[in-house]
Amino acid sequence: MVCPACKNETGSDSQFCPHCGANTTTGVAAALPAQQGGLSETAAGVIAYITIIPAIIFLVMEPYNRSSFIRFHAWQSIFLGIAVAVVHFVLGVIPILGWILMVPVGLAFLILWIFVMIKASKGERYKIPFIGNFAEQAAK
Repeated sequence: MVCPACKNETGSDSQFCPHCGANTTTGVAAALPAQQGGLSETAAGVIAYITIIPAIIFLVMEPYNRSSFIRFHAWQSIFLGIAVAVVHFVLGVIPILGWILMVPVGLAFLILWIFVMIKASKGERYKIPFIGNFAEQAAK
């Protein structure tokens, strides 16, 4: 069997490649091991979504700012936080209907937030519609 991630012969029917550690059925690369107490890329990608503060820290702190994966998730987290704040502000200004809509819209943002955290934990680069394109441009 050939690993879809590193293209090396695995020599077995194992679920994970003995060379790179990627899943041999999906080809998703395994998280890089934390070096000298640092975070793996996937862990940093997930933490970037907790609040805007870790996202900003990852954008300026070595070695995290060198990873396009971490930069993408940090920028997407920042843009998502800004979008949530703007939508909630606009809904808060609209009397009654806006206040009623805050609950389902807030729940939708919560579900989206959990979804992108799960995608980041799996090493995937899921682009939120509209926001993801801006994040991808900023991460270059």
